[in-house]
Amino acid sequence: MFTGLITDIGEIRGLHPAGDGRDLRIVVATHWPVADIPLGASVACSGCCLTVVGKEVGQLAFDASRETLARTTLGTWRVADRVNLERSLRLGDELGGHLVYGHVDTTGHLVERAPVGGSLRLVFALPAAFGRFVAEKGSIAVDGVSLTVNEVQDDRASGQCRFAVNIIPHTQTETTLGAIGLGAAVNMEVDMLARYVARMRETE
Repeated sequence: MFTGLITDIGEIRGLHPAGDGRDLRIVVATHWPVADIPLGASVACSGCCLTVVGKEVGQLAFDASRETLARTTLGTWRVADRVNLERSLRLGDELGGHLVYGHVDTTGHLVERAPVGGSLRLVFALPAAFGRFVAEKGSIAVDGVSLTVNEVQDDRASGQCRFAVNIIPHTQTETTLGAIGLGAAVNMEVDMLARYVARMRETE
């Protein structure tokens, strides 16, 4: 479990076929002291919970299954790409964002980007089927970053839901979202509370 508060921006150093060739070994450079991170630890990599399977000085290795590659942006990553990193939450840690599980629901993409005062307004589109989980002033994780939704608009003609967030200067520099370009694909995880409320209503 995570909070959506990024503590490092890593860089992809290696991508190697794993398993039967359809899985992927991902090597990520990090500023963290990797000696403190045990094998088997969970790390959110741009919102996707992965298990540490190897480590060397300054870098960690993870395995991503075919299922993970198909449902996230990980299958499109390239060497030198930057990724948001967060270690798993420990009991007693401050919960500054919202509860993030590292289970990516879907991918979306950036459709608008504009400065607003000192912040950056970003508008993302995601499949309409997930729009019911997105609410104004609710929470959503985009590439692992805990964000507050400011606006929501369902675009039935395109089969998409669009929502806007504002990225403050600190978040712009401490995550990858400050440099994200139009059309860029992102991992999205909806708020778990919204998911369970929707499921309960379906079964009433």
